[in-house]
Amino acid sequence: MFGSGIKLFSILGFEVKLDFSWIFIAALIVWSLATGYFPRQIEGLSADTYWTMAVIGMFGLFFSVIFHELAHSLVARLYGLKIKGITLFIFGGMAEMANEPENPTTEFMMAIAGPLGSFVLAGVFYLVMLMGDAVGAGSAIVAVFGYLAFINTVLAVFNLIPAFPMDGGRVLRAILWHYMGDMARATHIAARGGHFFGIGLIVMGIASVVTGNFVSGMWMVLIGMFVQRAAASADFRSDVHSMFGNQPVRQFMVTNPVALKADVNVQVLVDEYFFHFYHDMFPVTDGNKLVGCVTVRDVKKVPRNKWQTTAVGTIITPRSRENTISGDVTMMDALTLMGRANNGRLMVVQGEQLVGIVTLKDLLGIITLKNQLQS
Repeated sequence: MFGSGIKLFSILGFEVKLDFSWIFIAALIVWSLATGYFPRQIEGLSADTYWTMAVIGMFGLFFSVIFHELAHSLVARLYGLKIKGITLFIFGGMAEMANEPENPTTEFMMAIAGPLGSFVLAGVFYLVMLMGDAVGAGSAIVAVFGYLAFINTVLAVFNLIPAFPMDGGRVLRAILWHYMGDMARATHIAARGGHFFGIGLIVMGIASVVTGNFVSGMWMVLIGMFVQRAAASADFRSDVHSMFGNQPVRQFMVTNPVALKADVNVQVLVDEYFFHFYHDMFPVTDGNKLVGCVTVRDVKKVPRNKWQTTAVGTIITPRSRENTISGDVTMMDALTLMGRANNGRLMVVQGEQLVGIVTLKDLLGIITLKNQLQS
């Protein structure tokens, strides 16, 4: 879902990253707090004071989102679920799971931990606000802590909406999974909730834009589109998991794939491979040893007048963990690698030898065929 982002720090063993989209939301938060929210809460302060309050409020929200996701991550670790890290992005934050929970109890406890953490944090900020007011800390300080108490409450309540993949949707999936005994069915129902919730947000956002509230309206539209997309992705991944489960890659790979030698020139590659087999990637071997692969992107780097004099071996992408996989690895792990590396074709290896290729196109074809036969 995210790019590499910026690594900020590690906390309790979890790497925290900042997606570049967060810069946009941070600027928007500061602007809206400085020019709208705080001036409405307290009149008569200087512009510099409002902007200072806004920056502090933004960093407080930054801390609150990390705290929310850290609650998810710590509970996940407690139940043996691996979390790769926490990423802050334009719509908030996300704890990146390496795989799906293995049972509904793990799902429920991990999902509910985030909103509960936000409620706790809201209570702490509210108490600090009351204490600050009691000791005469100043209206600006009291207002900032009041905002943080309010925004954490909103964060908790919004995330409890039963629309997958939001926390409330995951809680709903856990409950349905427990009673149905079928994760795929539970995911489908919860994802439908996410789909309709996304549509509702889009409709409300368009209505807000039409009535003149452009910024909040467009914000609702964007969030609605994100929720819809995320729900559809989760539903698809659940279908894939139910079809492939823990079956190994070797059961779905194409054996004896078309490969070429490193000394073949680029002109032959284009004429006799790309335009003959219509694949966008081919393995390159040296004897029985896989040395890498060559793609359309690699060819486009070579001037056309040098195709006949350029050997494929000079432009290949070397074999790596991003384009090769063992036949013993599960299909779900293969799909995860495809998504992370943005690579629809993986070379299957045994030691240094090429034994097959597994492609996203073929897997989608299998899923479509099974759905047709089961409908």
